[in-house]
Amino acid sequence: MKNLKKAFSLYWYFFRIGWFTFGGGWSIVAQMQKDYVEARHEIEGQELLDIVSVGRSLPGTMIGNVAYLFGYHMAGVLGGILSVLGIITPPLIILSVLTVFYNNVKDNVLIAKALVGVRAVVAPVILSAVLKLHKGAFPQKLCFVLCGVSCLLSLFFHISCVLLVVLGILSGLLMNHHQKGGKTPC
Repeated sequence: MKNLKKAFSLYWYFFRIGWFTFGGGWSIVAQMQKDYVEARHEIEGQELLDIVSVGRSLPGTMIGNVAYLFGYHMAGVLGGILSVLGIITPPLIILSVLTVFYNNVKDNVLIAKALVGVRAVVAPVILSAVLKLHKGAFPQKLCFVLCGVSCLLSLFFHISCVLLVVLGILSGLLMNHHQKGGKTPC
């Protein structure tokens, strides 16, 4: 019964934030971090970071994957399913309405200016989540090197994200194998 109530509360949570989380999955993750890690203390930042890492690595939309994994973590299979339904319902409604009225708004200057403002606000929201979650992502100094090398490989050598994730897994395993002491590797 507790999981059922939690699952429906997750639907409602994702339904509510789904209306206002412009900027894709990262702005939603930032909101989840603020609400569930900082305010409610229901999940650790490292756990959320792990969920996001797995969700980004799987096929499909990142936020759909993250919502499912988060919901599953919090309330089992039903929690996962209702979290996904909650996060996709608002955009589905918005897109349906916009599709019907698209020709009336596509050249509207006010809408174009409003979207510029939305994009300008989304970047700091995402950056704040990155800054708050970085401790879990970089528990050792070597993790910063791995991050820098990955950025260079992605930006200048156009290495695929899938290959970078696989290389990250192998690097983490290799660091774990050679590590002495109790710190968690990247």
